[in-house]
Amino acid sequence: MEGDTAPTADMIRAQLRRLRTAAGMSQEDFGRLVHYSGSMVSALELGQRPLDRLFLARADEVLTTDGLLVHLLKLAERDGQPSWFRPWLDAERSARQLRCFQSTLIPGLIQTENYARAVIRCDDLLSDDEVERRVHARLDRQSLLTQPDPPQFVAVVDELVLRRAGEEIRGLMVEQLTHLVASLERPHVSLHIIPADAGLHVGLSGPFNLARGADGGWVGHMEHQIDGLVVDGEHEVATLLARWEMIRNRALSRRQSIELMKEVVTSWT
Repeated sequence: MEGDTAPTADMIRAQLRRLRTAAGMSQEDFGRLVHYSGSMVSALELGQRPLDRLFLARADEVLTTDGLLVHLLKLAERDGQPSWFRPWLDAERSARQLRCFQSTLIPGLIQTENYARAVIRCDDLLSDDEVERRVHARLDRQSLLTQPDPPQFVAVVDELVLRRAGEEIRGLMVEQLTHLVASLERPHVSLHIIPADAGLHVGLSGPFNLARGADGGWVGHMEHQIDGLVVDGEHEVATLLARWEMIRNRALSRRQSIELMKEVVTSWT
C-alpha cells in the first residue's frame, strides 16, 4: 500500500513490532523465519515500504496470530478505497441480493485474478504496488460469494464482453470464461448474456449495480471514469430496478448463456 498513512495500516505495523518483540525475536531473526532480510522487515515496520500480503501471511504463521495481520490488512485496504466507494462496499457486504449490469467488462465479483490485474493495469497512472493492492482488494470482495449463506448474485453482460480478446489476451479470456462457467455451478450465482444481435437496449446508457439489504430496501451504484454514485432515493432506485428488468429480459437464459460461453472458448482453443 504505497504511501499509505491510514490508521489501520499504522496499527498493522505497530502490531507487527509488538508481536515480534514479545516473541523475543530481532528483525534479523524474524526475517530469516519469514524469508525476508532484516532490513526489509525494518522498512516494512517503519512504513518505508508498502505492506506486503505474502509477508504478513508468513508473519501470521510464525507469530501464530490466527490470521490477525492479514485481516487487518484487508481493513486497511478498505480504508484505502475512495470515499465515494465505501458506502457501496457496505451495501454490498450486507446485501441479500445483488444485481449487476456490465456492457464492457466482466463484473468484479466474478473476475479471475489475472483478468482483474489486466483491467486495473490499463490505468498507466497506477504504480505496480497500487495495482496489486487493488487486485487483492477486488479478490477479497469476492469472498462474499463463497461465505456461508451468501447473497444471490445475478449479472448481465453484453456478448461483446466475452469476445473482447486480441491475440495478447486470448489465453487470459479463455481462463476467465472457464472460470465463469465453473462459477455458475453455484446455485446462488447467475450470469446472463445479451446476444450481439439484440440491437440497441437501455443498458447501453451505462453499467450499474443494485443491492437489496436484509430489510428489503434497495441501493443502487453507478460508477464513472472519475468516481461513482450511490443512490438510495425512491425514484432513482425504482428507475434502476425498472431498467434492470428491461435489460434482463433482453438476455439469454442461464443455460443458453453457458452454452455461448463454452462456444466462445472452443473457438479460441
